[in-house]
Amino acid sequence: MGFNEKTHAFIAAKFYVHLTETFGERGRKAFVHGTQYYAEQRGRRMAQRAIRDGKELTYETYCQYREWVSTEDVIKEGCENVNKVVSYSPDYVLEVTQCPWYTQFKEMGLTEAGHEYCSHLDNSLCRGFNPYIDYTVPYSLHKSGFCRHCVKNSGLGEDGIKGGIKPEYLKSFEYHCAHSYWAYTTTTEAIFGAEGRKISAAVLDDFQKEYGQEMADKIMRYKDTNFSVTDC
Repeated sequence: MGFNEKTHAFIAAKFYVHLTETFGERGRKAFVHGTQYYAEQRGRRMAQRAIRDGKELTYETYCQYREWVSTEDVIKEGCENVNKVVSYSPDYVLEVTQCPWYTQFKEMGLTEAGHEYCSHLDNSLCRGFNPYIDYTVPYSLHKSGFCRHCVKNSGLGEDGIKGGIKPEYLKSFEYHCAHSYWAYTTTTEAIFGAEGRKISAAVLDDFQKEYGQEMADKIMRYKDTNFSVTDC
């Protein structure tokens, strides 16, 4: 098994564990900040491609420019995203009832970490894409049995989102996992200095023990990558 959604969740979960065990409430706030920083960078990459392609930064465009689709690993495991649309207009409301990130956090016994992650990830991603889109996640699968995503005045018609995901802009989960690790590392070390560097090193060590030296080395190769700008 290589990089996938659950590998991605593992990195966030380990940062949550080390941050909160070391710094308590300050660590939780640092984790939320790191999650927002990571997601907003992703959203900005999406916006840069959309602007280059002459697209308006609407919610429909946001859906078309997402950077990942379910991997074969999680499809085979049977934990890929399962969701249903409750409403398209005037507000878009989506409920998620199965998710590989939820599965990974649950398997690690980290419900609170998963709740914090999922409560701040997607709305921050959309904020990076266009901060004027009103996107909220009032419920998470970790505590409510479903995640609810709400986009106020979505601009969609009753026939929903037109146009599919643009495959030329999809990124590998190796890239996404590296981005996650370096985004949390950047924010953790900025906030806590030398103590933060110990945490990022501990997370990398946990990752190496779980997934092997080769995958850990691949994460390290992205050290100097500027994740705030698109490379395609």
